Amino acid sequence: MATINPYQAYQQNSVMTASPQELTLMLYNGSLKFMKMAKRAMADKHFEEKNTNIIKAQNIVQELRITLDLNIEMSAALAQMYEYMYSRLLDANMKNDPEALEEVETLMKDMRNTWKEAMALAKNN
Repeated sequence: MATINPYQAYQQNSVMTASPQELTLMLYNGSLKFMKMAKRAMADKHFEEKNTNIIKAQNIVQELRITLDLNIEMSAALAQMYEYMYSRLLDANMKNDPEALEEVETLMKDMRNTWKEAMALAKNN
């Protein structure tokens, strides 16, 4: 009989009960976590680990892009930004380019912080 890791159970429950806005925030935070891990692995020359974490960050960027509501005017600009971020993550991975990784990390932090502000404003209204 398999034992359930309490932390994994908590994480799964958090995702299952989160609002769409909270899920988006979780995606932003997850991508930042994987980019940080990839940056560390790149510096340590652990290329397989770097590759795995950059791919995870790319998958999150793709998820953010495909879940956009293209009927909303701002979504087109966000789609372009996500496409750019995906491309730069690809460059970071293929060329072992820490500057490309840091660029995407900075962009993602800005987007995450803006999203958190929007969530706070919506909550107060």
